[in-house]
Amino acid sequence: MPQSAAQAGLSPRRDDVDKVIAHLEEDIIFGRLAPGLRLTEDMLMARYDVSRHFVRQALVEMERRGIVRREKNIGATVRSYSQAEVRQIYEVREMLTRHAALMVTLPAADGLIAELRGLQDIYRARAEAGDLRGIHDANDAFHIALFAACGNPYLVRTLQDYMDLTLTMRAKNLADPEGLKLSISQHDLMIELLQGRDVWAFAQLCVDHMQTSKADYLRRVASGADAAGATHAWNG
Repeated sequence: MPQSAAQAGLSPRRDDVDKVIAHLEEDIIFGRLAPGLRLTEDMLMARYDVSRHFVRQALVEMERRGIVRREKNIGATVRSYSQAEVRQIYEVREMLTRHAALMVTLPAADGLIAELRGLQDIYRARAEAGDLRGIHDANDAFHIALFAACGNPYLVRTLQDYMDLTLTMRAKNLADPEGLKLSISQHDLMIELLQGRDVWAFAQLCVDHMQTSKADYLRRVASGADAAGATHAWNG
């Protein structure tokens, strides 16, 4: 039987590209790759033990998602933002979040409440275990399930895109014990409000929920902390 193109090595293996993407995400989430840090292909090849082809594909995908910036004669860097850009991005994200929340029918269906409670249990368990990747994944799963209740998959997809776009802004907050504690308590309150009828209070909480990471990133930009830590993050 003739070999397929993939078996013959004529097309890239998607799992290798996904491997690089996952490693890059984790290094950004865990603060090992700070915003503004230059990402050379040789560095990433050595760090993740993959070929240049897979590194390039991963960088294209990360650029599409807004996590990496690629510029001519400069190369790729972990995406960093000015204070004005942060405010503009969050302005859109807050508007989309509020609109999605207002579209959720209250009281919410028992199935949605059960699903969110299950995801919240996972989130809490990952937090107790100190599993940073698990914390990030469980948090995103909770919010995606919450957004899905608006009934508009195109709005949900756009919200997911903005979650990706703000990854470098919000990831550090989930590694902070106090920020994580606040996030968990606000998730609990969201579930409680979903069982009532005050959709405006629910929508406002969804918007308030993202303010801590926004404020923290703005402080870091103002202090130049990310730029100062970029070289250290790679060498450390």
